[in-house]
Amino acid sequence: MPDMTTLILMAGLLLGIGAFAGVLAGLLGVGGGIVLVPAFFYAFSTLGYASDQLMQICLATSLATIIVTSIRSVLSHNRKGAVDWTILRGWAVGIAIGAVVGVSIAARLRSTELQFVFGGLATVIGLYMAFGRAEWRLGQAMPMGLRGYLVSPVIGFLSVLMGIGGGSFGVPTMTLFNVPIHRAVATAAGFGVLIAVPSVIGFLLVDLTAVAPPYTIGAVNLPAFVLVIAMTLITAPYGAALAHKTDAKRLKRIFGGFLILVALNMLRKAAGL
Repeated sequence: MPDMTTLILMAGLLLGIGAFAGVLAGLLGVGGGIVLVPAFFYAFSTLGYASDQLMQICLATSLATIIVTSIRSVLSHNRKGAVDWTILRGWAVGIAIGAVVGVSIAARLRSTELQFVFGGLATVIGLYMAFGRAEWRLGQAMPMGLRGYLVSPVIGFLSVLMGIGGGSFGVPTMTLFNVPIHRAVATAAGFGVLIAVPSVIGFLLVDLTAVAPPYTIGAVNLPAFVLVIAMTLITAPYGAALAHKTDAKRLKRIFGGFLILVALNMLRKAAGL
C-alpha cells in the first residue's frame, strides 16, 4: 500500500494534467493524448516510477481516457449530422487491425524506444500544425476499397504507438483528401473509438514486470484514468468557449511549436542527454 503523501501528490498532479488537457482539447480541437502521454511520463517519473515499461503505462492510460472522450465526442457530432459514416465504416476494420498490431509491438518495446517513437511522430504532427496549409491535397476523395484497407491500418498503428486517438493523424489525412475540416474532426472522433477500445483491451492483458504506479491493472493506471476523465469533462467547455474568442490558426501554430519542444525534450531524455 503506497503512503498517503505519494497518493495525494499523485492525485494533485493528475488533476492538473486533466484540467490542462481538457482546456487544450476544447481550445484546439486536438485529442488529449498528445498532451497526456508526456504529462503522465513526467508525472510518474517524478513520483519515482521510471522504468523500462513506463511508456506502456502512459500510452495505455491515455488510450483508456480516449474511449470515453471519443464516444462522447462522436455522439455529439452525430447529433449535428457531421459524422461521415461511409468513411467510418470503410476504414473501421483497417484502423482496428492497425491498433491491435500497435499494441503487440508497443508491449515488446522498451520505454526509451517508445520515447523515440513518440518524440519523432510528435515532431511531425507539431510541424504540420505549425506550418500545414489548408489547401494542401493528396486527392479529391478518401481512398476506399483496397486503397483504404492499405492506408487505414497505418492510422491505427501509429496512434497506438503514441497513445493518441484519431484526430492527430485522421484529421490531416481526411483534409488532405478533400474532406471538409468540420466533417473530418467529427469522423476522426469515431476513429478514436476504433483505436482505443481494442488497444486498451490488449494493454489490460499486458504483464508488467516493473514497479508500476498504484492501482495499475495491466498497463492501465486507474486513478489517472478516473481523475483525468473527470477534469477534462469539467474544463473542456471552458476551452471551447475560449476558442471562439481567439484566432484558431495562430493558436494552432503556437501549440505546434509547443508540441515540437515537448517532442524534442522527449527525444533528449530518451537519448540520455
